[in-house]
Amino acid sequence: MDKKAKILVADDEKEIRGILGMLLAEEGYEVVEAADGQEAVNLADDTIDLYILDVNMPGMSGFAAGMEIRRNYYAPIIFLTAYSGEADKRMGFDAGADDYMVKPFSNAELLMRVGALLRRSRDYARMQYKAEEAPADELTYKDLKLDMDRQSVWKDGEMIILTHTEYRILELLISHRKKIYSLDNIYQSVWEDDAVGDTTIMVHIKNIRKKLGDDSRNPRYIKTAWGKGYYVE
Repeated sequence: MDKKAKILVADDEKEIRGILGMLLAEEGYEVVEAADGQEAVNLADDTIDLYILDVNMPGMSGFAAGMEIRRNYYAPIIFLTAYSGEADKRMGFDAGADDYMVKPFSNAELLMRVGALLRRSRDYARMQYKAEEAPADELTYKDLKLDMDRQSVWKDGEMIILTHTEYRILELLISHRKKIYSLDNIYQSVWEDDAVGDTTIMVHIKNIRKKLGDDSRNPRYIKTAWGKGYYVE
């Protein structure tokens, strides 16, 4: 039997922590609560399977806490915020987020995203374990090399740090060159659920391009088919 996933919930409002904790516990998750960003950083360890961090917390914000956690741990991070602007989302993904939810959101949507991220994280862990006994399965494109077993990306011999979500998007497009994927297509392929966000994928694409050192106006890797989606030649 699989062990119960452990989720850390950080929010400075006790009532919200309680509601989220109860919701997740009813789904069978083990929940750890933090009252602010610094406490979330202090509680972070290898046993946490997923982090849910409110952005607007006093002292250390959720973004700052996420960046600090991401220095040492690779478990998925979901940011919760009242701000829906693209710049805010970009800050979240730059801080190491795998997903970003704007308040108010439904309980069903939160549980859907938590489940999807935990599934992908477990798949990643299984592939890492198998990779110890099997040769790496590699995918190359121009000066990029994707180690599909370890879900890592290399450019000119230097490792590029991508989140799980960013890696999955890049692997999807490179694995199916010349195929144009709409935003909904990418969301369904990566999250394995129906799309629920409009700008999430676009922010991820911008973040991938930035990390690869690509020019969004004349990209070498991920191309834009205006009005249709994204593709790799």
